[in-house]
Amino acid sequence: MNEPPRPTRRHVLRGAAATATVIAVGGAAGGTAAAAPGGFPDHRYLKTLLTPSQLRYNPTGEIIFPCIRGTSGRVPAPLGRYYLYYAPHDAPGGICLAHSDSLEGPYTEYPANPIVSNNWQPHYRVSHVSSPHVLWNEDEKEMWLYFHGENTTTRLARSKDGIHFTYDKVVLSTSMMPAGTTETSYARVFRHDLPAKGARYVMLFMLNNTTNHRDICWGWSPDGRTFTFDQRPLVRHLDVGAVNIGGPHLLTRGGSAYVVYNKDKGSGGDLMITEVGKDFSRRNHLGVFHNSLNGAPDNGRVAAPSFGTQDGVGYMVYEAGERLQGSIALARAL
Repeated sequence: MNEPPRPTRRHVLRGAAATATVIAVGGAAGGTAAAAPGGFPDHRYLKTLLTPSQLRYNPTGEIIFPCIRGTSGRVPAPLGRYYLYYAPHDAPGGICLAHSDSLEGPYTEYPANPIVSNNWQPHYRVSHVSSPHVLWNEDEKEMWLYFHGENTTTRLARSKDGIHFTYDKVVLSTSMMPAGTTETSYARVFRHDLPAKGARYVMLFMLNNTTNHRDICWGWSPDGRTFTFDQRPLVRHLDVGAVNIGGPHLLTRGGSAYVVYNKDKGSGGDLMITEVGKDFSRRNHLGVFHNSLNGAPDNGRVAAPSFGTQDGVGYMVYEAGERLQGSIALARAL
């Protein structure tokens, strides 16, 4: 489950890192497949997994930021073979869970959603919590949940079963970044060794400041709890001709590392890819990684991908549709 990714069209769901991935660059369904930058294979839209109007817990009519994790051999008596985490963004938000025995679904909504709310005393009371990223921490044999609330703060909670979490600590806040920073959110953490920094985990996240243009930043950690943060952006919006960039995800292949992120052009957006190298010293902007569908469910916008395989077939779970009006969709490897 944790071996290095092989240069094939299919990849195993990575537990802690979930970094070996495959994504589509084909636009309209039924179009001709094209190789993605970096040698990654393609995915094509298959179906919509979750729609807000069909969910019991639906305080705001929108959901974002899916994260898919396998449960086999990890948690006791799992509800399903796969756990899908997601959240509304707007207040009150709430970290939610759905489960299935197949990546293709159908997914069953956990009846006690949200599993983490915006009021967790004595730790915090905030307007909203959102953007769940769950890491299988092989070192601790736990599911580690990173989530934001407010947009200034990223927090960590830990669980043995992936459902009931214990609060741990704040791992990122605007105070840890340069003066003028207004947001540090949408963080994902991956198992990735950086020997020169004494690190075994890296965090990717979105940073906003007083210019109101969002960039991708990063940090590193020996344990996934205490991070050192580069004070300079890893990828700047200006580098790729965007208004904002966000939703970063780490991929590894062929001895190198890549960051995939959504590009906001002011109206809709696609997924882009930048090669950062195994030690994060490169900045090789490779262009469009996945074109959004013009029609439903993407309606010109895709974001926040998460990845896995089942029975040798690769999948991408992603946020589809206009910002705060979308659904959670699934694409399958060609």
